Amino acid sequence: MSFPLSSRALAAAAIGALAAAGLTACGGATHAASGPAPAAAHTEMTAAAATAPAAAVASSAVAIDNFSFTPAAITVKAGTTVTWTNNDEEPHSVVSSQEPMRSPTLAGRASTFSHTFTKPGTYAYNCGIHPFMHGTVEVTA
Repeated sequence: MSFPLSSRALAAAAIGALAAAGLTACGGATHAASGPAPAAAHTEMTAAAATAPAAAVASSAVAIDNFSFTPAAITVKAGTTVTWTNNDEEPHSVVSSQEPMRSPTLAGRASTFSHTFTKPGTYAYNCGIHPFMHGTVEVTA
């Protein structure tokens, strides 16, 4: 069976289909409030993050940008207040069960949340809205 389409047309159709599938898997172009994105949509990113942990950076500021925490791992001294700033247009939150910490929804750009870490340890956190977003705070004495 032959197709009357050129290889260029077939390539363009394939790229369009992949783009549409990607947007559907992530909840649409703007991650509209049509419900949570399927967990499988972010499996590759989660697996990659689990196998290559980021080196901790000495910082008390974390940016939320492009659906990620930057830096993803920070180190601070006990008593330090860490501030997360949402630079995305989409809402995010900061949640940890290890250190009782739950931000309000950080809706829109420049929304911030701060938390003071008083005890040494390593605290994992994620975005309560987008659970594939992860970060850690290592608190030293």
